[in-house]
Amino acid sequence: MVQGVDLAGSFTLSGSSRSVNRMGYGAMQLAGRDGNKLVWGPPRDVDGAIAVLREAVASGVNHIDTSDFYGPHVTNQIIRKALAPYPADLVIVTKVSCRRGDDGSWIPAMSREELTGAVRDNLCNLGLDVLDVVNLRSMFSVHQPAEGSIEAPLTVLAELRQRGLIRHIGLSNVTPAQIAEAQRIVPIVCVQNHYNLAHRADDALIADLAREGIAYVPFFPLGGFTPLQSGTLSEAASQLDATPMQVALAWLLQRSPNILVIPGTSSLTHLRENLRAATLQIPAEVLADLDAVSRQDAAVSTARHS
Repeated sequence: MVQGVDLAGSFTLSGSSRSVNRMGYGAMQLAGRDGNKLVWGPPRDVDGAIAVLREAVASGVNHIDTSDFYGPHVTNQIIRKALAPYPADLVIVTKVSCRRGDDGSWIPAMSREELTGAVRDNLCNLGLDVLDVVNLRSMFSVHQPAEGSIEAPLTVLAELRQRGLIRHIGLSNVTPAQIAEAQRIVPIVCVQNHYNLAHRADDALIADLAREGIAYVPFFPLGGFTPLQSGTLSEAASQLDATPMQVALAWLLQRSPNILVIPGTSSLTHLRENLRAATLQIPAEVLADLDAVSRQDAAVSTARHS
C-alpha cells in the first residue's frame, strides 16, 4: 500500500525541505456528533479512530490535516494518542481563527489573544513543541471566501513563527486578493479552499499557485457532508472498475501537480478505498468528460432558477 500512495507523487513545501505524499488524510471526521452538532465530542469508537490513523500512516500517508476546533480538542488528542511519538517525516497541518459555541456553531476567533491561545492549544493537544504548518482560515464568511483584510491576524501568526512555535504558514477559505496580501507579510506554503470535481471556482487560482510553487489543498474533495453525485462520475467509475469517490480523488491528483488531497473518513474500509485512488490513472477521454461535470451542474442550476 505504501507503494500505491507513493504513485501519486510528492510535493515539497515551498521554502523548506519537507516533502509530503500528495495523497494525505483529513482528520475532521474523527470527531463525533451530538445531535445536530457536527464534528462535536468524541467518536463512538475511539479505538476505531486510532486504527484508521495508524493504518493511514503505515500505508504511506505523511500529511495529516486537522484543527483543535474539531471536537473541540478531541481530534488532536486522538491523533496524539494514535501516533505520538510521531514519525520523522509526518507533517501535521492545523488551522486556527475559529472557536466552537456551546450549540456547535463555528464562531470567528481572530483576535491576538484567540489566535495565540489556539496555537498553544494545538501544541498541547498534539503534544508538539512546534507546529509544522498553521493555516489561517478567513472567517469573514464561514462557508465561502469573502473579501476583507487578513493583515492583523496573519501578523500574529508571523510573530509566532518568528518565536519558533510555527514552521510554516498557510491560508484557508481565502480569495486571490487575500493571498496577495498575505504574501507581503509572510511566506505562504499552501492554500486550502473548497474545491472538487463539481465546485471549480478556483481553477485559475490553482494554476497561479502552481507557478509559484504553492500547494493547493482542496477541502471537501468528495463533496463534504453531501457526497458528490453525478451520472458522468458514476459512468466513469464503471468504465475504470473503481468507485465514484476513487475517480473524484484521482481526478484531483491528475488536475495539477500542486494539488494535495486530504480525504477524511472514520472507516478503515473507506480509508483503503480512498488510498487506492492514488494508483488510478484516468484516460484523457474520460478526463474530458469529467472536466465537463461542473459546467453541466452550472447549466442545471441556471435552468432551475430561471
